[in-house]
Amino acid sequence: MAFTKNQKGDQSNKRKRIPGGGGTKSTTDGGGKTSHNKKLKTPSNDHQSNNKPFKKPFSSSSNKLHHGKKPDGKPRFDKSDAAQSVPKTKRELRLQAKELAEARKKKRKPHYTLEQELALLWEKMRRRNIGKEDRSKLVSEALRKMKGKIHEIAGSHVSCRVLQTCAKYCSQDERNAVFEELRPHFLTLACNTYAVHLITKLLDNASKEQLAEFISSLHGHVASLLRHMVGSVVVEHAYQLGNATQKQALLMELYSTELQLFKDLVLVKERRLVDIISKLNLQKAAVMRHMSSVFQPILEKGIVDHSILHTALVEYFTIAGKSSAADVIQHLSSALLVRMIHTKDGSKIGIMCIKHGSAQERKKIIKGMKGHVSKIAQDRFGSMVLTCILSVVDDTQLVKKIIIRELQAVLKELILDKNGRRPLLQLLHPNCSRYLSPDDLSLLDSSIPSFLIKGDSEPETDIKSSEVEGDDENMSDAEENVSVVAGGKKDPTLRRKELLVDSGLAESLVDACSESAEELLRSNHGREVLFEVASGGADGILRPHLDEKLDSLHEAIATRVALPKSEGEKEEHLLENFHSSRTIRKLILECPSFASTLWKKAFKGKCKTWAQGHSAKVVCAYLETSDPKVLKLAKQELQPLLDKGVLKLPEKNQPKKSV
Repeated sequence: MAFTKNQKGDQSNKRKRIPGGGGTKSTTDGGGKTSHNKKLKTPSNDHQSNNKPFKKPFSSSSNKLHHGKKPDGKPRFDKSDAAQSVPKTKRELRLQAKELAEARKKKRKPHYTLEQELALLWEKMRRRNIGKEDRSKLVSEALRKMKGKIHEIAGSHVSCRVLQTCAKYCSQDERNAVFEELRPHFLTLACNTYAVHLITKLLDNASKEQLAEFISSLHGHVASLLRHMVGSVVVEHAYQLGNATQKQALLMELYSTELQLFKDLVLVKERRLVDIISKLNLQKAAVMRHMSSVFQPILEKGIVDHSILHTALVEYFTIAGKSSAADVIQHLSSALLVRMIHTKDGSKIGIMCIKHGSAQERKKIIKGMKGHVSKIAQDRFGSMVLTCILSVVDDTQLVKKIIIRELQAVLKELILDKNGRRPLLQLLHPNCSRYLSPDDLSLLDSSIPSFLIKGDSEPETDIKSSEVEGDDENMSDAEENVSVVAGGKKDPTLRRKELLVDSGLAESLVDACSESAEELLRSNHGREVLFEVASGGADGILRPHLDEKLDSLHEAIATRVALPKSEGEKEEHLLENFHSSRTIRKLILECPSFASTLWKKAFKGKCKTWAQGHSAKVVCAYLETSDPKVLKLAKQELQPLLDKGVLKLPEKNQPKKSV
């Protein structure tokens, strides 16, 4: 009873109590839990209580260890054993770890030893200072070691680099052998992150027959490969290397299930999708459904960099209704479009999205260009998309904030660049055939046929290609000049004024031209921007806001032209340079204020000096100037030179001889 009483009274201290010495009670408490107190020794002849059996405090397995000793009584681990099993130095630790790693790699990679041998050969064959014969021997040795195992090791990042070097420097027979060995495994290797580089290298060095075989092996798998981040690179590479027939064969698999299954159907001569549908009697709705199912996962994954996809999307727009086309535009109205506009068809898609997209979608497209405007402006086709934005988008505040601001940061670079000058010239002189080729003007006129039809009806399948492209080869220069890109509701002149004058771009242009007048006059591309700025732009858009700045620019040009000609200079004088002399002549003819300034500074009393060579055309231009005062002064000085034969008029300005 005393034990029970103490157990109830001292529940909180039951783990701390130590029973009296010599007791035979178990260390297990009333709750059935084993106590963690110090083990008590019990006599060997002590009889257990009849009421409660004796319970050992530890399991019997622990007693088998004999307190960490061997059966012979010695400790299981002593210091000598530890010294033998554990490396003493860091170097030994590193070597041991390296050996373990090598063992694991050999177990995991069946060709690990071969890869190590190939890596040693590769380090020798890829050197620049090695002879051709020595490199050929190393390449042959590497190919001999890999024979029969190329498809197995091509997926390794080490072996793939060795194979690429071998494919580059090996003989044609060896290259053919590698091609034949890999032929059954093309589709598998095309989706491998490392092997894809080997496939593209083989295609670069492939013969026409081998390229045809490879493209034929892709039949039925083009759509699935385009959905693959790595496989799409192989399809695009083959598309770029193929001829027109091979490109069409790859494209037509994206148009219809029937074309994907039957090879004979892709041999039709028609190239446009609307013509193919008419020729093969395909169902337009089925074609649209198939193309939508192909494009949707590709657009969702963001694999939009390839030109084959751009061409297919342009063809899709020719047959798509308003709702279907609007869905694609909605998908592309983001930074995705920036990755597409580096190709001709990609820029056409960009122009279509800008022209037919909603205000919100245009805003997303422009915001997606943030930080890339300079690079886009200097791209051959990207510059046309910027040109379209400046001609269509009514939200001039957004355009000024993103597009104009980034153009101003690299203004001089753009003025001197062949492509970068296009957006600037579009603001100064819109849609001018002098600066935009017929192909460029046709590209700006691109549109989706279904959006041009009034109402909700969809376009018919027999649309002519000229109607789809929106180009007219017989269009005259005058018609090209007045053509305006459709899409915006704001008055084009007001839009130009807000983007060019109100944004401060025009002032920056005048300042840049004044600082680099001589350099721009000598430049084949910069002189065009200089001419438009100095003449005040089309419709005199820069006047009267920048009259003082323009007068300063005229002074700067005239000052440089008035510099005397010296024989010791390496560069030609501005009046004798081909590009600059023609630009100055055009300015004299079309800008009377400049003609007056230049006459006073450079030509008054000095016309005889410039009566020969390219400069003679500049002097003769004063006989056609529209400023009557300057014309009168020029005739007084030039007529004696004409009478003496010192100065000769250009052939087109000479009076016709009477027959």
